[in-house]
Amino acid sequence: MNILVVDDENVIRSGIKRTLQTHYPECRTYLAASADEAVIQLRSEPIDLVLSDIMMPGMSGLELMKLAKPQHPHVRWVFISAKSEFAYAQEALRLGARDYLLKPIGKERVIELIDKFQDDMRRESEQIREARGLATNLKYLREAVFQRWAAGLDIGNFDMKPLADAYSSFYLVMVKMDADRPVHLEHFIIDNVLAELIERYGRGFVISYDAQSLLGLISLPDESLPLLVNELRTHLRQYLRVPFQAIASELIEHFHLVPAEIRRLRQASHSQMYEQDERGGDRAIETAIQYIKSHFNEDLSLERVAAVVYLNPVYFSQLFKQKTGQGYKEFVIQLRLEQAKRLLHNPSLKLADIAEKIGYQDLRHFSQQFRKRFNATPSEYRQQLQANSTQLNI
Repeated sequence: MNILVVDDENVIRSGIKRTLQTHYPECRTYLAASADEAVIQLRSEPIDLVLSDIMMPGMSGLELMKLAKPQHPHVRWVFISAKSEFAYAQEALRLGARDYLLKPIGKERVIELIDKFQDDMRRESEQIREARGLATNLKYLREAVFQRWAAGLDIGNFDMKPLADAYSSFYLVMVKMDADRPVHLEHFIIDNVLAELIERYGRGFVISYDAQSLLGLISLPDESLPLLVNELRTHLRQYLRVPFQAIASELIEHFHLVPAEIRRLRQASHSQMYEQDERGGDRAIETAIQYIKSHFNEDLSLERVAAVVYLNPVYFSQLFKQKTGQGYKEFVIQLRLEQAKRLLHNPSLKLADIAEKIGYQDLRHFSQQFRKRFNATPSEYRQQLQANSTQLNI
């Protein structure tokens, strides 16, 4: 079994890997610290099971699963969830995840989970696994050959006639990104979204043309092309964090015209405006707040949390105040101190432990912030709780 562990916390990735290596040395374990890294592993390795954190920088595990399922339907998904993310875990189960692990993750729970999935794998026939591998290899072969042929390069003895016969008339849709960084995740998003739309509206396939462009070959009714392209743009504006273009060709009735048409599309892209990321502000802020609630004791700097939702820190700060009515720093302080009040109900927790759990390394600073907000020190607040409890019991 090939297992991919996706989590932005190194201690969790490493802990799960140690458990797997100790108890299941026959399994191959792959690690990813983000959805971007997970995409690289999914596209290059025959992954059987993904153990993914729900809240991660850039893209949530839930979004990753939804995007990956069309092209990787056989992959089983299990989510790693904090208590405050339980509603997300329930949603993951509704969408097809097999299970979830609650943080902190116990070794016994991981072992129980892998035992169950190994039984599932044994029941799955070798023939099915071989067929799946063959289909994946054929996809990559077609992509590589078509890419070389479309660029006018030599394809050796590969016969393009069956492909030409299968698509006597078709359209090309090119999606091109504008980015100064590797866009593995964005490539993956476009590939999956466009492939799903092609399947819904007609038939065809998607290839990766170069590092920042993908190409869809689509056979469908003429009137459906504008609908497909509009829906494609809507999805990409929601998911992509980089500017992009989506350009469609006229109807092509001769397969040998493809290389020339691709050159025309690329030329046309020079005079077309890029569409900007229009990811909903409400959704971005909701994700940021969920991340804050799940990572009280970590770095919650403005820059760090802005990176979680792939927004510029200055813009994120403005958007945050617009959506919540509070400045980012003030909001984080309030959330941390409200969490401290809840923890103070547990008499076995020392004040230093509570401070550390909510992200304060300096106990004095924690006490000052608490008193400033609630007109009582943490010790005084706890004494009030105990006094109130005593009165209720009289």
